Amino acid sequence: MAFDPAAFAQRQLDAYNAKDLAAFIAEYTDDVVVYRLPGSSPVLVGKPAFAAHYRDNRFSLKNLHAEVINRMVMGNKVVDHEVITGLAESPVQAIAIYEVTEQGISKAWFLSPG
Repeated sequence: MAFDPAAFAQRQLDAYNAKDLAAFIAEYTDDVVVYRLPGSSPVLVGKPAFAAHYRDNRFSLKNLHAEVINRMVMGNKVVDHEVITGLAESPVQAIAIYEVTEQGISKAWFLSPG
C-alpha cells in the first residue's frame, strides 16, 4: 500500500469528532511536536502531553466538532482549513498543518484567528 499522508489526517479527524482519544492519538508518533503559529516554540511535545491536552481541553467539550472545508496535500504535508464548533460561542476557523511519516503525524502546526 502506498504512503497516504491524507489518510492519517482523515483518521485523526474522524476520531476527533468521535471523541475517541485512543484512536485519535494512534495517528500520531510517540515524539509528536505541536506548534501554535505564529509562535516558533513547541506548545506540546510527546504523545503523553498531547493526549492529556486533548483529553482535558477538547474531548471534554460536549459539542466539539471539526469540519474540513479545504484540504491540500503536498508530499508528506497535509493542510486542512477547518471550521470548529464547540470551542467558543461561534464557530472558529483554523488551519492545521500536519507533517506525516510512515509511523504517523510527527509534527502539527495550528493557526487560528486572533
